[in-house]
Amino acid sequence: MGDQPYLQFHSVSKAFPGVQALDDVTFGVAEGSVHALVGENGAGKSTLLKVLSGAHQPNGGSLSLGGVEHAFANAREALEAGVAVIYQELNLIPEMSVEENLLLGHMPTRLGVIDRRNMRTRAREALERLGEQIEPAATVRSLSIGQQQMVEIAKALMRDAKVIAFDEPTSSLSHKEVELLFSAIRGLRQDGRAVIYVSHRLAEVFELCDAATVFRDGKLVVTQDSLDGIDHGFLVRNMVGRSIADIFHYTPRSQGDTVLEVKDLFGYGLSAPASFSVRRGEILGFFGLIGAGRTELLRLLFGAERAESGTTLVEGKEARIRSTHDAIRHGLALMPEDRKLHGIIGVRSVAENINLAVRPTFASYGGLVIDERRERENADAFVEKLKIKTPSTRQLMRNLSGGNQQKAILARWLSRHARVFLMDEPTRGIDVGTKSEIYSIMYDLAESGLGVIMVSSELPEILGVCDRIIVMREGAIAGEVSRDEATEELLLKLALPDSV
Repeated sequence: MGDQPYLQFHSVSKAFPGVQALDDVTFGVAEGSVHALVGENGAGKSTLLKVLSGAHQPNGGSLSLGGVEHAFANAREALEAGVAVIYQELNLIPEMSVEENLLLGHMPTRLGVIDRRNMRTRAREALERLGEQIEPAATVRSLSIGQQQMVEIAKALMRDAKVIAFDEPTSSLSHKEVELLFSAIRGLRQDGRAVIYVSHRLAEVFELCDAATVFRDGKLVVTQDSLDGIDHGFLVRNMVGRSIADIFHYTPRSQGDTVLEVKDLFGYGLSAPASFSVRRGEILGFFGLIGAGRTELLRLLFGAERAESGTTLVEGKEARIRSTHDAIRHGLALMPEDRKLHGIIGVRSVAENINLAVRPTFASYGGLVIDERRERENADAFVEKLKIKTPSTRQLMRNLSGGNQQKAILARWLSRHARVFLMDEPTRGIDVGTKSEIYSIMYDLAESGLGVIMVSSELPEILGVCDRIIVMREGAIAGEVSRDEATEELLLKLALPDSV
């Protein structure tokens, strides 16, 4: 690890209307090190990466690379200076081939024509450096998320990036893909690159990183140049300003009659019909590996995919669900896995997103006239109740942090008085403090007599929150376990294919 920081932030500040996103941030990242950035949603981590990438220009301060000060006007200038930022939403063109994405803007030519052989050779060499056997001619769309991330890393290496930053890179990866990613990042460290790693998963920070900087409310709280002797509790206390001994804080509650019963539901993504039930006051967890069919099951139940067969009963009465409109009418609410794609309208306001499902009740004259006062009062009430951090309900939804977007989606369905909440990875990409708040809301929903179904890939979360757990494997239900019987070993045994 280098003694002097290669990348240095000098008193960097960034303000948006009504929000001080970064306030006088100063720290450095050494060559040959992996430096973690941790903090709650909205703490300033993503804003700092956008300043680093040239997507945002700071209002004050500067950054330097190898002792040379830079002020990037755009992403191209940052790339040319040797900076690559790999975001959760990967910057690849799905319809183009791997080799075309790797060399876009730098394609080799011969006699004025693209030299395909040269391009393929260079692409294959870059991928093999990462231990990947991806076919350069394959389209990016055909690759898994993990393979696409490897293409992003290869692209950074081909452009000789000295600084490579990762923003929540494991949020959609399988366990095997995470191992491959970590191996690639360790290789970057060995090559002498300065690596920034942003993650809410503190176990990953301690497994992979050499140093860490903690942010809270746009301010740098502490930088640890070494994680030796540092534990999870230290980082959490600095992230949230308080101690969270048990973020799950589960307490038993009474359960009532069956609120939702599903019989032999079958359709796209399932290999066998699924049957299960949920009681009032119960949080039912669904666990499984990526591709096990959990998301597909919820989409079938909610009418987002048309079921081929099966019966759904809500409060004992058959609910014919052929569309999402039918599901909503029968009291079902879905918080989708990909909230940015399926859960929010980013270019509309927080108030509009909250009122989306309840707007017909606030309208008159056949929906032609909206009661703006009632919509405003409803949105304001839920912003206060759920502690949604936003300068105003007029703020665009896309400008909220992931955790606050998730709370706004919850507010939408609470406005609708839904009876069964279907929550697909509700805390993915959310900081530890907001996770704790989401769990509290889930307990409140169950305590009020509603049914809650939660899909999660995180074993500690499933074990910590749920009253009962159903495990899926390869598109079918593999088993059901009570909270008292559940262990990590048992759930993994049920989730893993017999061949593993």
